[in-house]
Amino acid sequence: MAGRLAGLGRAELTLLVRNRTALFVALLMPALMVVLMKSTLEGMDLGEAGMSVAEASMTGGIGMVLILVVHLNLVSAYVARREELVLKRLRTGEVTDPEILAGTALPAVGLAAVQCLLLVAGGVVFLGVDAPARPDLLLAGIALGVLVMAALAAVTATFTRTVESAQITTMPMFLISLPGSGLFFPLEMMPDELASICELLPLTGAMTLTRAGWVGGVESGDQLTAAVSALVWCAVSVFAVRRWFRWEPRR
Repeated sequence: MAGRLAGLGRAELTLLVRNRTALFVALLMPALMVVLMKSTLEGMDLGEAGMSVAEASMTGGIGMVLILVVHLNLVSAYVARREELVLKRLRTGEVTDPEILAGTALPAVGLAAVQCLLLVAGGVVFLGVDAPARPDLLLAGIALGVLVMAALAAVTATFTRTVESAQITTMPMFLISLPGSGLFFPLEMMPDELASICELLPLTGAMTLTRAGWVGGVESGDQLTAAVSALVWCAVSVFAVRRWFRWEPRR
């Protein structure tokens, strides 16, 4: 199994490196978004949420990596491999369906992990941000975020007809997560009713754990709720993939 996954991962990594557009989005867009949002946050008072502008920018940067590197890239990858009949051919061999999906996701997941590590190190070294208060929670938040975004990428690919249309079908996740999942704007700064709704969004649970791991200040009950929310989204997404994922193009 490990050998098959490694082989699929190497092949997908080669295709990712050759795709300059995907590589640009994966490597540069998260950093550009952090710079843009940092300039916006400098005019806001984040003291109520117990965060500095730099800390909000770093946690938001991790969220952007999860959305752009994992979700957006994987939707395009799954759709491209399906339309090229790669997925259909792979299913005729010994590779199982979960292995096909996981192997395709490996390069994006590995790239996201490296970028998150660089963001943490860069924030501590260059921006003077304090080291993560709870590294275990930070890692848990990133891991759950990767799982949720990868699973939802497979769901989104189900109703995405072409690689070009992936730019449209992935937009809702970006638009609801950026303001609503606590990437840059903590939920504590929202009205209670709106915050309660935003807590149900796919990426909110992972981002809550990420913030708790970096700056602390999140009650243990809220941490448990955040973890359960992320796991529920994973379970629902896996069910949807098993039920509706398409392995070959519509004809």
